[in-house]
Amino acid sequence: MSFSGALLSQITDGLVDVGYVVIPDTFSAYEVAALAADCRQGWRNGLFHAAAVGRGEQERIAPDIRADHVRWLDMETATPHQLTYLDKMESLRQSLNQSLYLGLLELETHFAIYPEGAFYKRHVDNFRGTGQRQITTILYLNEQWQLGDGGELRIYLDESNADSYIDVPPRAGTMVVFHSPRFYHEVLPAKRERMSLTGWFRTR
Repeated sequence: MSFSGALLSQITDGLVDVGYVVIPDTFSAYEVAALAADCRQGWRNGLFHAAAVGRGEQERIAPDIRADHVRWLDMETATPHQLTYLDKMESLRQSLNQSLYLGLLELETHFAIYPEGAFYKRHVDNFRGTGQRQITTILYLNEQWQLGDGGELRIYLDESNADSYIDVPPRAGTMVVFHSPRFYHEVLPAKRERMSLTGWFRTR
């Protein structure tokens, strides 16, 4: 399974032109519903853990900074629906390498659940002192997300201007792709449970 050539071109063009792209309906309603069901099942089975901030000796749970819970995907235990997702993301990795010469080697990805009231304060997706994460991808799994449900992804377009941003509602099937080192972003407080598949294409 792979993304269509038109979709791959749209993602590449967005990364080149402005550094990010927001595309609705990147996966079918059936695929999104199946991934959402996998996410909920993992949550019920206790497979998620509180997300941490920092790295190595600095890693810690900090609910005042982020209050989401995550479950990392593993090829060996992935369901057929998760394998379809991973196959499509592999087609994106290959396309970005071919078009932009980024040298992307792998995707690390996890389900994320934000319980009601959860948030993630402004941050950038590269750990301090590293530059391995090059491209961030987020696929939203929230069916019937309504205006007023909160949980928007706020992408800051100018690091020095807090008033320059876009807000992306986490509607089912919407995918966001952006340059990881370039954009600060945050997740606004969710007023209902919010689910996503978040990933990073990494270099060495």
